[in-house]
Amino acid sequence: MDLMMNEFPLDAESRYRAFLEFLPDPVFVFNVDHTVQYLNPAFEKTFGWTFPELKGKRIPFVPDHEKAKTREGVKQLFEQGVLYGFETQRLTKDGRLLDIVIDGAIFFDSTGHPAGQVITLRDITEKKKAERINAVLFRIAQSLSKYRKLDDRLTFVMNEIQALLDVENSSVILADELRGEFYFRVATNYKQLEEIRFPMDKGVAGHVYRTLEPMVVNDCYTSPYFFPDVDRQSGYRTRNMLDVPIQTAEKTIGVLSAVNKRNRDFDASDVDLMSAISSTVAYSLENAIINEELKQSYGEVQSLNRAKEKVIHHLSHELKTPVSVLSASIVLLRERLTPEPRPGIHRILDRSRRNLDRLLEMQYEIEDILREKDYHAHRMMHVLLNACRDGIEAFADGCGAGEAMIDCIHQSIDAVFDGHEEKAEPILLGPFVEKTIDALRPLFGHRTCRVELSLQPAGTVMLPPNVLRKIVTGLLRNAIENTPDGGLVRVETVEAKTGPELIVTDYGIGIPLENQKLLFEGQLSAPETLSYATRNPYDFMAGGRGFDLLRMKIFSERYHFDLKLRSSRCTFLPGATDPCPGKISECAHCSGVEDCIHSGGTTVTVGFFW
Repeated sequence: MDLMMNEFPLDAESRYRAFLEFLPDPVFVFNVDHTVQYLNPAFEKTFGWTFPELKGKRIPFVPDHEKAKTREGVKQLFEQGVLYGFETQRLTKDGRLLDIVIDGAIFFDSTGHPAGQVITLRDITEKKKAERINAVLFRIAQSLSKYRKLDDRLTFVMNEIQALLDVENSSVILADELRGEFYFRVATNYKQLEEIRFPMDKGVAGHVYRTLEPMVVNDCYTSPYFFPDVDRQSGYRTRNMLDVPIQTAEKTIGVLSAVNKRNRDFDASDVDLMSAISSTVAYSLENAIINEELKQSYGEVQSLNRAKEKVIHHLSHELKTPVSVLSASIVLLRERLTPEPRPGIHRILDRSRRNLDRLLEMQYEIEDILREKDYHAHRMMHVLLNACRDGIEAFADGCGAGEAMIDCIHQSIDAVFDGHEEKAEPILLGPFVEKTIDALRPLFGHRTCRVELSLQPAGTVMLPPNVLRKIVTGLLRNAIENTPDGGLVRVETVEAKTGPELIVTDYGIGIPLENQKLLFEGQLSAPETLSYATRNPYDFMAGGRGFDLLRMKIFSERYHFDLKLRSSRCTFLPGATDPCPGKISECAHCSGVEDCIHSGGTTVTVGFFW
């Protein structure tokens, strides 16, 4: 600096020094051997080194990947005497990498020989970062429209994050608010994650979801926010992570996560980039989720429409037989009347005939309801039952059957569907299930399928005992009737996160996928109505009117519990009408019990909320 300043008078030197001191851009002066002769305060503020630390030394701020380019820049400076707009990168004292533009010039001593270099640096890190982010977001925004399916869109977003942030893995963690859980819809590198769910109040994702603030954890296993269960279940090892919320103006969809940054820790620039990506893709992901839900709903509506014809034929089949019997009985009564019958007997028979006609007309009314309005199956069945009750009551009363028969009709219908509300009371689930099944064992003692109990302490449920007994009985009967002799039925009680659960699993023939959604609506029974012969309860494929599962659906809405069904059709019987011999020993496909157990089955889970 002294050599340079010797070229100027004292007042000029003062003005020049003052100019450098207050210049907002970093400036340094090198000697000919590239050692530091002067640093201005802006350099110290930007790069962190002070002048006493570097005086007479070389500045250690050229990263390895920029050394070759820097040598070319120095060569250009000495050949041309000046250097303008030279873009490169430099390190700060604390290891941060800055994008800079260098302008430089050679200055000379009084003899005309090079005495050193004056270098000005302009920090353009933020500008370059903004440009990179804008370019990334533009590319993502352009590309999202190419991916119509939710899974494809999620995969694209995760691949972009992995490439841009140089991380081992990334994920879109979606929120299932109904179940209070996070889940990984797609995991490109670690498929095990797709099977994992974890509570929405746990982990870094839970904290980000609640606070709506990004979070960096650079040492996961020392962080109080980290939830290691996900690593344990997936077999993955998370070192560091960055999570940001995915939110629209209306709701928070989930969390965008980047895991295991290569070569360095996550920093503020990564947070900015992830937050910008999240804002860009949030509405697109929400639209894809909504679109998928609409398609699923549309598919369900189509399935229900196809089932509608089955409902009509089923109900017609069920109604015609008793109506025909009653009609024939009235004809016989008329034929056997004495020449002088009791007064009013013709009026009674006429009224009976009118009620029978009403039952026949009801078939057409049901068809009209199904064609014109959207009724839940169980509500429609209530309408049917009440109408039948009225008609049969009138017939019974008209025939002089008295109050006893009318009461019997009421009791028979209520025994199946519990027409009146019963008082709920606290019941220990495990002991109640065990006692109920023990009482039922004589009824299925003629079957050779095993019924195994795994009744863990599950807590208390609030239900009328009669209702809970019907739930247990119905599920067990359905399971046994769909399991061949020699097979296995398992009954479990567990304490889940949301409350006690009753789980009944049969390793039987299973239910075709297209029929599973219709069972709880009573629109068909597990074996189609006309595909079985009339057998005794608990016999294999004994069949029935499908009332057990319909009744449970009614109970679930009345007493507020949850029903889930999961089933896989026997691999040896892919078609809904493919027959099973009913005994494992007679099955041509199974060499033993294990073959049958692993070929198919059905699980029904009843979840009772706390």
